[in-house]
Amino acid sequence: MHLYLHIPFCRQACHYCDFHFSTNQQQRRAVVEAMAREIDLRHTYLPAQTPLQTVYFGGGTPSLLTEAELTYLLDAIHRHFTVEPDAEITLEANPDDLADAAHLAMLRRYVNRLSIGIQTFDEATLRWMNRAHNAAEAEACVPRARDAGFENLSIDLIYGISETIWPRDLDKALALDVPHLSAYNLTIEPDTAFGRWMAKGRLTSVDEALSANQFAELVTALKAAGYVHYEISNFARQIGSTVQYARHNTAYWQRRPYLGIGPSAHSYDIQSRQYNVANNALYVKALHEGAELTDVPSEREALTPADQVNDYLLTGLRTQWGCQLSELDALLGASFSAEQATTLAQLTQTGWLVQTENSLTLTESGKLFADRVASELFVG
Repeated sequence: MHLYLHIPFCRQACHYCDFHFSTNQQQRRAVVEAMAREIDLRHTYLPAQTPLQTVYFGGGTPSLLTEAELTYLLDAIHRHFTVEPDAEITLEANPDDLADAAHLAMLRRYVNRLSIGIQTFDEATLRWMNRAHNAAEAEACVPRARDAGFENLSIDLIYGISETIWPRDLDKALALDVPHLSAYNLTIEPDTAFGRWMAKGRLTSVDEALSANQFAELVTALKAAGYVHYEISNFARQIGSTVQYARHNTAYWQRRPYLGIGPSAHSYDIQSRQYNVANNALYVKALHEGAELTDVPSEREALTPADQVNDYLLTGLRTQWGCQLSELDALLGASFSAEQATTLAQLTQTGWLVQTENSLTLTESGKLFADRVASELFVG
């Protein structure tokens, strides 16, 4: 089983980010206490007596947490769950929060994996994106994390920004020799600073051809460096007999149940999804005053067999494992390949999809059109 905790606070708002967060830190302690209360109320969402395989602190910026706040949440987790001895416990971190050796040492006492949001090593681009860290911190954070005892490290990068910056970013990322790397195309969401700039004509849309070329450069460079390209945006090294997949995110892509705690967090139990309110004040008020599970402000969506098929297509096709036809058949209650024979043939002829006896996987060119391929295979 898998547990996600959303820490909805950041020092400043990145111009591209549309996740739920607040730059006002005044409610942080109250939110942490409410999250512990939600764990008390909702731990039965996951099957009893089933150990947690992963715990993920996302956000927002979880590396802002103090030791008292982190232990408060972990104490609540351990009150209700057994955590496997080798569980992956990940915390998303900004490079500026990893500049202090004492803070890094504290984090290492409680978590065993860091996912570091570097995004770029270019100083001017960091300022343009309104990131809280600088280029020197971006380059220093991985060695500092290693010095603190972290071996399981992942870094995030963004491409599609500039023709000249990306090759340098890629070279610097490879020089860090981390076991896991995630890279995402710059996207302009409407309710962000970039989205508002674009609406006013101050920013042009992302160049799709540039992004496609830089994605190809990324894949080629990382494969040559020995990384396994196991999900469209994710690459992992094999260390010994183990490929350093992001185990928590892989659980999402493989339709494993998970419980989400915190404002805006999602939960999934295969038959339904639950969405917590994306409002810190409402969340805190409900959790501090409410005594019943129904007092957690959220929405629930029951998933039909068609929903489950479509979810599986959308996530499974992004991975190296693809979608198993036997699982699609079981979810649909009919032969998926028979019902979608015409579309499957068209996508195969286009060169975007490979169909074997029991699987559907994207080709290298198909990975550029993953969402389109999935949507064309959706069932009604």
